[in-house]
Amino acid sequence: MEATEDRPRRRQARGERRIADILDAAASVFGESGYEKATTNAIATVAGISPGSLYQFFPNKEAIAQALADRFVSRMREAHQGAFEGADFATMDLDGLLDRVVDPILAFNLDNPGFKALFARPDMPAGLTQAAAPIQAALLGRVEAVLAARVPDLAAQDRTRAARTLVQVFKGMLPIVVAAPEGEREIEVRELKKVLRGYLVPIVG
Repeated sequence: MEATEDRPRRRQARGERRIADILDAAASVFGESGYEKATTNAIATVAGISPGSLYQFFPNKEAIAQALADRFVSRMREAHQGAFEGADFATMDLDGLLDRVVDPILAFNLDNPGFKALFARPDMPAGLTQAAAPIQAALLGRVEAVLAARVPDLAAQDRTRAARTLVQVFKGMLPIVVAAPEGEREIEVRELKKVLRGYLVPIVG
């Protein structure tokens, strides 16, 4: 009886691994060829399966792209939660604060190197490129909340301006960190935090 119950679980686990392989392959194919030129046959080839096997999980290219967008948004939300939730930012030292906020978001970008470039492509359907917009917009609000906790009397417009600047500095330096070789990445991360710290010190003290 136990062996019979195990079979559906094993099939489910295999199915989940196959879906993950297909999405990884799709990210690669979309990133190289663009959405319009990408084909399900090419995705199946990179995933190491037949087109027929691919269609057991996704009916068409649009469904694959939507699943990629869902995966991207879910992972980005988890990264933001890890960075901002459950911490006392009002009393944390500034270096600890930067480690707490920057490290999970950097890890997300390092673990998902092609997703942002993929969904910023002009040939992606608008609905997919907009899928992550609410999470990205929420990031600005989270940074503002950190500033409010550190400097409660900071004017709202100054807080918004500072949060926007911090987010843009992070985004601007992110490609340098992602592209850095393994042995040099830690140095680039320190440089990123140094720049953010230099901007924050006059604001938060």
